[in-house]
Amino acid sequence: MMKNSSELLTSLDIDELEALADSKLAPSAQNRLSDLLAKNNDGKLTGDEAKELDLLIARGDQLTILKARARYTLQQQAKASGR
Repeated sequence: MMKNSSELLTSLDIDELEALADSKLAPSAQNRLSDLLAKNNDGKLTGDEAKELDLLIARGDQLTILKARARYTLQQQAKASGR
C-alpha cells in the first residue's frame, strides 16, 4: 500500500476522486484491447498491432495506478476527518 503523502491527489475534490476511482478504459479502447489480446493469443498479431497492444496495456496500467491513488487519497481524507 502507498505510504507516501506525495501519492495523494490533493488537487481533486471528493467527487472527482470518486469518479476517477470508478473510471474504466473507454469502451472502444477496451474492445480494441480485447481484440488485440485475442489476436495475440492466436499468434496473428502484426508488428503495428503489437505496438498498439503495448500502448493500450500501458494506458490500462496508468489508469490502474491513478485509480489506486484516488482510492488512497479518499481513504486518507476519511481518516483525517474521522470517518
